Amino acid sequence: MIPNLNSLPTYDKVGVNERVKRFCTRSIKKTSKVEGLKLALSMIDLTTLEGKDTKGKVQQLCYKAMHPHDTLKNIPTVAAICVYPSQVGVAKKALQGSTIQVASVATAFPSGQSNIEAKLSDTKFAVDQGADEIDMVISRGEFLIGNYQYIFDEIATIKEACGKAHLKVILETGELDTLDNVRKASEIAMYAGADFIKTSTGKIQPAATMQVTYVMLNAIKEFYLKTGKMIGMKPAGGISTSKIALQYLVMLNEVLGEKWMNKNYFRFGASSLANDILMQLVKSETGIYQSINYFSKD
Repeated sequence: MIPNLNSLPTYDKVGVNERVKRFCTRSIKKTSKVEGLKLALSMIDLTTLEGKDTKGKVQQLCYKAMHPHDTLKNIPTVAAICVYPSQVGVAKKALQGSTIQVASVATAFPSGQSNIEAKLSDTKFAVDQGADEIDMVISRGEFLIGNYQYIFDEIATIKEACGKAHLKVILETGELDTLDNVRKASEIAMYAGADFIKTSTGKIQPAATMQVTYVMLNAIKEFYLKTGKMIGMKPAGGISTSKIALQYLVMLNEVLGEKWMNKNYFRFGASSLANDILMQLVKSETGIYQSINYFSKD
């Protein structure tokens, strides 16, 4: 059932900016920084979502996911590979024997401009190919004209089509205009059955920001207090440096706490972030920065 959106808190943009600034000024000691970088690496959904994606490119990305850096000891693999439905079977085969999940975008990604029959077909195809997770986009046009029941029903229908696969609901926050709209969309998605709520497709600007992520984390917190159900969070797009990733983890810990500090409840939608984290870990271990040329370009 669609929640009562009139009872939701409203957000003061200046206040949110001030709160986010504080997360960015936390001092992190070297040992904690290394552990934080490893944690961030374990939370990455390594992603390729281009029209020029090929079987070979996806296989290479899967190899990198399983072997982030062969000379570094005690580093984790990433959480998942995220691809288009047509590449799910390739990724599933390439990742055999690993614990890495296969995520697939669906529902007319990235625009969402299609009918529900096509979206269901898209989702079912990805699941039939072996997707462990589905990243769906909401119909932002319907949301912006206030057709909230449509959004709720769409998510609930896709959730049912996912079967055992987890559902991440992409709000595309850069198109929702206000923080209050971000909160409303988060609420609708969670009550409709989302396992994760996700900021962005990464195809428009602005993509993920700490401000919208903060609002979404607070929505998750209040939903948990009301229902006892833990919902995951995935900021995606524009998170490309270790420094920013650690700031997100500080915010996650302070808003939601230790129970959410793992790949089951928090993900980064990114590709270039992995290389920056690996560069920082090499520096920590050897005292020397490796050139970016030592890392694959995904």
